[in-house]
Amino acid sequence: MQTARTTRPDARWVVAAIALAAFLLRLPGLTGPPGADESGFLIVARTWDPQPDSLFGPYFVDRPPLLLLVIRLADAVGGLTAVRLLGALSCAVLVLTAAACARLIAGRRAPAWVAVCVAAATSTPLIDPVHVKGELLGIPFVMAGCWLALLALRRESAGLALLAGALASLAVGLKQNLLGALVFAAVLLVGSVLSGRISGRVFTRLALAGLLGAALHPAVTVAWAQWAGVDLATLWHTVVSFRAEASEVLSSRPSKSAEIRAWALLAVGVLTGIFAVLACFLALLPVQWRINAPLTAAIAAMCAYDVLAVVVSGSYWLDYLFALIPVTALAASALIGSLDPGSAVIPAAVGAVVLSCTVGMVAWLVFSPAWISSIHADDTGRAIGEVSQPGDTLVVYGGQADIQLTSGLSSPYTHLWSLPMRTLDPDLDELTELVEGPDAPTWLVEAAYFGAWNQEAGARLRAAVREKYDDVVPECGDAQRIWRLKSADRATPQPAC
Repeated sequence: MQTARTTRPDARWVVAAIALAAFLLRLPGLTGPPGADESGFLIVARTWDPQPDSLFGPYFVDRPPLLLLVIRLADAVGGLTAVRLLGALSCAVLVLTAAACARLIAGRRAPAWVAVCVAAATSTPLIDPVHVKGELLGIPFVMAGCWLALLALRRESAGLALLAGALASLAVGLKQNLLGALVFAAVLLVGSVLSGRISGRVFTRLALAGLLGAALHPAVTVAWAQWAGVDLATLWHTVVSFRAEASEVLSSRPSKSAEIRAWALLAVGVLTGIFAVLACFLALLPVQWRINAPLTAAIAAMCAYDVLAVVVSGSYWLDYLFALIPVTALAASALIGSLDPGSAVIPAAVGAVVLSCTVGMVAWLVFSPAWISSIHADDTGRAIGEVSQPGDTLVVYGGQADIQLTSGLSSPYTHLWSLPMRTLDPDLDELTELVEGPDAPTWLVEAAYFGAWNQEAGARLRAAVREKYDDVVPECGDAQRIWRLKSADRATPQPAC
């Protein structure tokens, strides 16, 4: 008994140290230049002005209000640095909640192993050790929702079930596809009552509490929209139905770059160990089923949903892998619980994951200073901002919101991202009308070729641009062409190409 009392705190200190390491491993990129998505979120958050027909005011982004609220609060505290620190804190919390899940599923020998895997996955340069998006901020809530669902079932506690539903719902408020915890909890609860592990009365009590908790965030969001004067149809389109429209656009015009990103995502998923853990869990599904059928069904259902969400996204950005980390932690916990304590499989697997992260981190730390300084030196937005005058505006064609942010100029065009532009302004009518009208932007950056997604519309836009703009910097770096309004007497930007 004395040994048990002394080992338990030690194990928890190990997990705490791993969580601290996960936080610290995100700090090397703290002062790096803003990413395109981070920049877009910051711009939208800073100019947030809800209207009946626009959830965020002058700019459109297909994200829930909660994400922009979090970005806005972090920005008010310390700008991009505070947002990055919040991302690092999310990784640390994820490690702690993953370890708590592992302890419930497989006992005291699992938390440290699972914590190491999660810390490595969140900090590996193979995915993204710098930029902060909805996935990174939302996955701690997914993991916490799973942990509380397990705890609520074990203790038959309606209060914990309500809290589990509330946290799982908050994850969806940070990125719409983070429904994994809700899927996990629902299947776990149904499986438990079907297998006779809980009574129908307990099932009803926990289910109602969980549903109530899950409904809190949507209810508050709807109430806020009504108070702010936003039409509910606008809220629904921005947060929900736009995704279906965008998916149709992506599927109707498949691109080679999306295919390349899909193969890269698959390769990185293997190299980081995420897909290997999930594959092992699925391969040993019969064994897991005999040990704990409801838990196995819940993890398998969550895995199926999370993988499907990545597949149907159509874009295949590497940061989508973050959404798979919670279910990977659950699968790893179940695997550890089914293996013999002396098995060498666990140390070997974790060692491979850590090695992959270490090699990537060393390589990134060696080369990132040159990479970051080169981006600063060749910052198109900064160069435009240096020669601009008060009242100047800028439109970036191609979705590079980091150019917009670093310029310090506002945009008279509502779309800061390429996918919303392709979905809501597919023929570039709005942009062409803007260029031809009295509110034409002072500067226009052709970050992507005008005809990249629609050659006919791009040709019309190019003709309108040539009529009113001078091609002052034909090419810079990866073909960022800078156009200046002919009527604007401004110096020529000097980006260090």
